[in-house]
Amino acid sequence: MLAVLALLAAATFATAQSTEVPNPDPKTETRLKGLAEELRCLVCQNQTIADSSAPLAVDLRSQIRTQIGQGKSDDQIRGYMVERYGDFVLYRPPFRAATLLLWLGPFVLVIGALAAFAYLIRKGRPEGPEGAASKVAAKRREELEKLLRD
Repeated sequence: MLAVLALLAAATFATAQSTEVPNPDPKTETRLKGLAEELRCLVCQNQTIADSSAPLAVDLRSQIRTQIGQGKSDDQIRGYMVERYGDFVLYRPPFRAATLLLWLGPFVLVIGALAAFAYLIRKGRPEGPEGAASKVAAKRREELEKLLRD
């Protein structure tokens, strides 16, 4: 039992994040930074992999560094990332049928919200029981006044 507890305690200290080893070549790091600012962190989704400290972002930067070292062009590296993770990894995905919702979705939502707002304003406040009752009372009063006049 004591051995199991010791192993569990040791396992808590065994969790470690991958560490990033920068390339000493400033050109490589400059290219890496440029590419990393164009790619979205798939874990954070609102940060670039250049800004993220998530383990996946660290791994993606390492992959980019490796591919730069292999002599691949920026387009080839972007293509590799898109092939592996889809267009969502790009902050500026290409405009095509598959990404149409990414490009037009925000505009459609805004137009839909404005149309709904305009409809509600034009329609006015819905009548409650008080409004209906007052209409019935007014109609009844008119009928009574007509009877009194006749």
